[in-house]
Amino acid sequence: MKVGIYTLGCKVNTYESEYVTKCLLDNGFEIADFDDICDIYIINTCTVTNTSDVKSRKIIRQAKKRNPNACVIAMGCFVQHAKDNLLDEIDIAVGNKDKGKIVELIKEYFNDKKRINRLVAKDDLTDFEDMYLDKYLSRTRAFVKIQDGCENFCSYCIIPYVRGKCRSKDFSTCIKEIESLVKNGFKEIVLTGIHTGNYGRDINTDFASLLKRIVAIKGLKRLRISSIEATELNDEVLDVIKNSPVIVDHLHIPIQAASDEVLKIMNRKYDLSYFMNKIAEVRQLRPNISITTDIIVGHPGETDEIFNKSIDVLKKINFSKLHVFPYSKRDGTKSADMEQVDEQVKKQRAHQLLALSKGLEIAYMKRFINADLDVIFERNHDGISIGHTSNYLQVKVSDNIASGEEKTVHIQKIEYPFVIGTIKK
Repeated sequence: MKVGIYTLGCKVNTYESEYVTKCLLDNGFEIADFDDICDIYIINTCTVTNTSDVKSRKIIRQAKKRNPNACVIAMGCFVQHAKDNLLDEIDIAVGNKDKGKIVELIKEYFNDKKRINRLVAKDDLTDFEDMYLDKYLSRTRAFVKIQDGCENFCSYCIIPYVRGKCRSKDFSTCIKEIESLVKNGFKEIVLTGIHTGNYGRDINTDFASLLKRIVAIKGLKRLRISSIEATELNDEVLDVIKNSPVIVDHLHIPIQAASDEVLKIMNRKYDLSYFMNKIAEVRQLRPNISITTDIIVGHPGETDEIFNKSIDVLKKINFSKLHVFPYSKRDGTKSADMEQVDEQVKKQRAHQLLALSKGLEIAYMKRFINADLDVIFERNHDGISIGHTSNYLQVKVSDNIASGEEKTVHIQKIEYPFVIGTIKK
């Protein structure tokens, strides 16, 4: 049978979809383009914002419309959140548990063609669901999910309610999985989770210990952390960053609000002074590091005055890129019951921050003109090859470089969002 898979949302979803793909291939299914007429459609959904919900619904309905006789499987966060109000188009509903049992569920469905609902309550999301990959079908950078769940309960965020409590992958399994991926040619590994830096607290270890062991793996060129909270950049983690060239020159550290007033309303676990001191510590260890962030605009409590002051703070911190998210009201969270900021005001503020982000990004790029940087290439087309540096600059060269190859590139100019260079012979 032909299966089309569509993935929305985060890197954790990407990893889980890749694992589902592996399970299907191992059991004789054919993986097809999602836009094809398939026997089965799998949508790995997201619910982090209202926009994510809308897109998840749209993709589910499009699949059933494309082939009314197909089995439509919806899994992940949107389904988990909407468990008492599922769409009629869904034949198999799987939340954030039992994704690894997808083949078993498909067989069960085709035996009697009855709808299957495998959704569980949040309090039942207590065990780490073991998944293991030794290759990726279409990537040169391999994601490894090491952790699931979150217990921070930020006032705006629905994720703790749909992903459950923090839980970690077995330490030795993490190492074995990464060793297998490296052995199979992957030069860069990205550690991912819902709350990645929380790794190990439920299994008597910690994130720093895992990092120390991973960077010692023979043949691994780059280790990237998908995202880490400022509060988790403790002395032990910073020591690994300081001493291991395998850790890339890029950290994504979410700030979410550049205002102490809003951070407090959000129930974040730091204030601006703490955050800015932590950034200074990182830059003392790695002066050229790229530090990117997430920021929410228009959260309840954000006045014009607070927003304008926030812009000054963001400029002072000097991130290399801002990922800007207009606040999205999520029913069931504390922020949803607060007085809301006007939608047009949110859009206007978002545009301001996106313009600021572009300026910060170009300023960071300029620092590397005439520098020689190592690039792992990911794709090529019509004589143009594109890849990323350790500090996550997107590099374009006029040359045919095979996917996965690493080359030293002399950076010459900026053609946003790329830097342009030539291969050093």
